[in-house]
Amino acid sequence: MTSMIQPVILCGGAGTRLWPESRGQRAKQFLPLTGPESLFQQTVQRTLPDAGFAPPIILCGAGHVAAVRDRMGAHQASLLVEPMPRNTAAAIALAVARADADALLLVMPSDHVIADVAAFHAAIAKGSRLAQQDWIVTFGITPDAPETGFGYIASGKALGDDGFVVDRFIEKPPLADAEAMLAAGGYSWNAGIFLFRAGRMRDAMLTHCRAIFEAADRAVAAGIFDGDALYADAEHFAAAPSDSIDYAVMEKDDRVAVVPAAMGWSDLGSWQAVHALAPKDDAENAVIGDAFLHDSRGNLVRAGGKRVSLVGMEQVAVIVDGDDILVMPLARSQDVRVAAKARE
Repeated sequence: MTSMIQPVILCGGAGTRLWPESRGQRAKQFLPLTGPESLFQQTVQRTLPDAGFAPPIILCGAGHVAAVRDRMGAHQASLLVEPMPRNTAAAIALAVARADADALLLVMPSDHVIADVAAFHAAIAKGSRLAQQDWIVTFGITPDAPETGFGYIASGKALGDDGFVVDRFIEKPPLADAEAMLAAGGYSWNAGIFLFRAGRMRDAMLTHCRAIFEAADRAVAAGIFDGDALYADAEHFAAAPSDSIDYAVMEKDDRVAVVPAAMGWSDLGSWQAVHALAPKDDAENAVIGDAFLHDSRGNLVRAGGKRVSLVGMEQVAVIVDGDDILVMPLARSQDVRVAAKARE
């Protein structure tokens, strides 16, 4: 790193796309989905002091404070507790309101996978140089398929060797548009990772979403400390309009840069994505727990303490969590919220 960077880890989501394992206080970010450590713990491990990072700020809801503290282990951190969900712009505004104006803040989701940490660090080093020049930096993932489930970022003018001016943001595209962007080059997936000088983002928010920042600023000023956690004031924070940082700032500001990177990224947004990253047998089955598979191929089984048998099945997810059992085609696993809603 070229200077000390303050990680801001967004840890407030409920993660219902991976129901039934992910729900409520056992949100996706706290689950060991790709190894022995949870996604949250992997995020913390990517930004340790020996790699040039300051101890992180963890943004979470009150229901997740215990899980965050439990999984931080011996690592230092400060917690910033949201009284209620108000989307990413208000959450980031809380961190900006607390930070020194010249601090470089690296905002990251807590539930993503980044397999190539060296490439991640190299991208952050590039982004920090741009952030020090008062660019608001977003990190784009070099696409390897015409994915229709992600937003895209179009790169414009080069900013030396470090990145590009953002030409425009593109909503989740239809397949034909995604194929055209992949063929043309110069487009990245929007990963929701940002780096900026706190004072620069404060000014941008006061220009583009003043009501959000002022509500967050008042909520921090009136907040109450409990050990390492600052609980933002609920009455003030409730006044913040709910909006994403993309809509509230990134798509409006005229000095936004993108650093494209290939770093083994996945948002792990479906059981199909979990299957893609999991160790598999010769028949492409990924199995955790007590399972018997015969004449079956390409399946994901997470037995959850039960005994599961599959015969003659292909491309099916079987996820067991207590008395809840999910069975669905892997290709449909992005629809898991339908099943979660039905069980409420």
